[in-house]
Amino acid sequence: MPALTASAVRKQIESGRVDAVYLLAGEDEIEKSALAAEFSTLVEEGLRAFNVERIHAGEYTTGDKLADGVAGIVDAVRTLPMMAPRRVVVVMQAEMVIAPRRESEAAAGAIERLEELVKNPDPTATLVLVASAVDKRSRVFRTLQKHATVVECGVLETAADAERWVQTRVAAAGAAIDPAAARLVAQRAGVDVRRLRADVERLLLYALGQKQITVEDVRAVTGPAALQDDWAMTNAIEAGETGEALRQLALIMDAGAPAEKVLGQLGWLVRAKFPALAPAQLQPAVDALFRTDVDLKRSAGEARILLERLVVELCGGKRAARRW
Repeated sequence: MPALTASAVRKQIESGRVDAVYLLAGEDEIEKSALAAEFSTLVEEGLRAFNVERIHAGEYTTGDKLADGVAGIVDAVRTLPMMAPRRVVVVMQAEMVIAPRRESEAAAGAIERLEELVKNPDPTATLVLVASAVDKRSRVFRTLQKHATVVECGVLETAADAERWVQTRVAAAGAAIDPAAARLVAQRAGVDVRRLRADVERLLLYALGQKQITVEDVRAVTGPAALQDDWAMTNAIEAGETGEALRQLALIMDAGAPAEKVLGQLGWLVRAKFPALAPAQLQPAVDALFRTDVDLKRSAGEARILLERLVVELCGGKRAARRW
């Protein structure tokens, strides 16, 4: 069967005309989880307790556990819906059943049962398999390619997809964003998931402690992908302008500058400017530089995020000094 995008699957769900078996794959874990949850809307809210079942396959680590687990999946799918036209069965960590880690007679039997279910699904049920890393050489995956709907999550086609992606990512972080702000992020970044992810991470950091991310926050942090001034970031830090400093850092990183070069620039700023501009913040700034340098060297986190945290700390210290 042809592969579909997440956007196309959402249209199927909205129409109520869905396929029998789906495989949600791809690197975007948040998108997969959000899309899997949307299948529950096929069942009326008051009947979901009886007709929506969520199964975790992460514990299927032996042949016997796999056999029992697949038997449970088959039973869940074959069970008739109660007072509803359809049941929904969602299997998380489905890579454990698509490509089992251990080979045994029990595991082989389980694979055959799962393949039979995929080839002959129940017309009153929808099975949704959510997998992380999928071995595309496995028997089950080849069967799914032929008989199920494979969805590559993380692929965006339209501005609406990008806007929904932003809202989902912000909600997953426990924050909120104005619809107009999410729309502006999508307009500026387009369907480039890499840039969207970077913009949202900066927004979450910039708006930390706020109830909601606003259009003004987006305008402060995001911008056109063109670097005008190599020292714009340090100038923004001197002025205590966190949003502009984060935006300029993003442009520097997007242009391919190594993290070590950016850290060196920030080190120069602290050594050359802070003694006169923010003497009370000099030692905390030096400590933050040292910590970031150590974290970068031991790969204690993504370089971009470590530098963003440092920029926010330097700007915060500068704002405190200016207010004093």
